[in-house]
Amino acid sequence: MVARYIGEPLREWIEGKLEGRFGLEINREKTRVVNLKEEGARLDFLGFTFRYYEDLRGRGWRYLNVSPSAKALKKEREKLHEMTNHRHCFHPIPYLIADLNRHLKGWKNYFDFGYPRMAFRGINSYVRERLTQHLRRRSQRPFRPPEGVSYYEQLSRLGLVRL
Repeated sequence: MVARYIGEPLREWIEGKLEGRFGLEINREKTRVVNLKEEGARLDFLGFTFRYYEDLRGRGWRYLNVSPSAKALKKEREKLHEMTNHRHCFHPIPYLIADLNRHLKGWKNYFDFGYPRMAFRGINSYVRERLTQHLRRRSQRPFRPPEGVSYYEQLSRLGLVRL
């Protein structure tokens, strides 16, 4: 199957270089060669998804799209959920937002390659939903934004970053 995409001698040469020269060990069960130009083919690697998309303007060509993978987005939502769960109600709001900002900036720096706009929008809305829920449930000291100010605007005033 692999020899269909690249010749068997080339495959052996690549494996020899990786294992011999660089001292890497190839996991034969996990390693595969993917032809991304095939319809519906994609590759998930190091938290990114690589795939070809049709041109958005209908010009008849395709371009390589690199975006955060679904697994990476799920893991990020789980981490944000943990950072804003009920066990952190005692943290002062500025410290909580500073921790979230530090985490989000690091996540953005890693995934700011390719076309991450849609993924960043999803994470932005998830963070604001979780923080709003977190602030409303704070025990014995609930947080309410000033009169006429939305939670979204108040979170921006408190310094929450947008990806």
